[in-house]
Amino acid sequence: MRIDILTLFPDMCTAVLKESIVGRACAQGLVTVQCHNIRDYTQDRHRRVDDAPYGGGRGMVMQAEPIYLCWKAVCEQTGTRPHTIYMSPQGRPFSQQLAVEFSHRENLLLLCGHYEGVDERLLEEIVDEEISIGDYVLTGGELPALVVADSIIRLCDGVLADSSCFEEESHFHGLLEYPQYTRPEEWMGRKVPDVLLSGHHANIEIWRRLKSIERTRIKRPDMMARFVPDPADAKRLKKAAKLFPDEHFEL
Repeated sequence: MRIDILTLFPDMCTAVLKESIVGRACAQGLVTVQCHNIRDYTQDRHRRVDDAPYGGGRGMVMQAEPIYLCWKAVCEQTGTRPHTIYMSPQGRPFSQQLAVEFSHRENLLLLCGHYEGVDERLLEEIVDEEISIGDYVLTGGELPALVVADSIIRLCDGVLADSSCFEEESHFHGLLEYPQYTRPEEWMGRKVPDVLLSGHHANIEIWRRLKSIERTRIKRPDMMARFVPDPADAKRLKKAAKLFPDEHFEL
């Protein structure tokens, strides 16, 4: 998979992308991430890429031509038209489901706006969709692009040790993740649940599944309203009543 990021601040992006799991994935050639400086494609001798908005108003608007030339250069490099996403608070909300969808694409391009945004004509010309990471406004699209890139890259083949590393996480199947514990077995008077120390994997699976449902109900009722129990959940619930009499689970 290849991800291209069009930005005014490529160093900001590469500083993040070279670290941790994403950095190792890039170094191993599992994915390719290229950050392109939009200023390199301006024809202005002062390297300006913005101008005052027509109709008046505060701030500056990024011009269409430098971004278009940068985008066109990427198309020529890849030999294809990448699926082009504009990071925008006006876009549809990003989700784990979208991350999975995007991870199956061969070429993805993320456009980072800045200042008061981008000339609308550019968006109409090259953008396939707009994506938002939340109902708030940042100074630019770089942080949202990094969030999207990170969430996609970790789903690519070989980046994580096994698919279970992300399939059991929050949101992948419409639930929040179950509680996690590590050594020591007791800390500040709080003990690790006995079932996790039992080595009984079937019982652990039941406990984790029902804890995921419980957490989602408490922390994200909006998600719970959309959740459809697995046919096996009713059986898990019956077993849990005997296995964990001190716990109160429900579907």
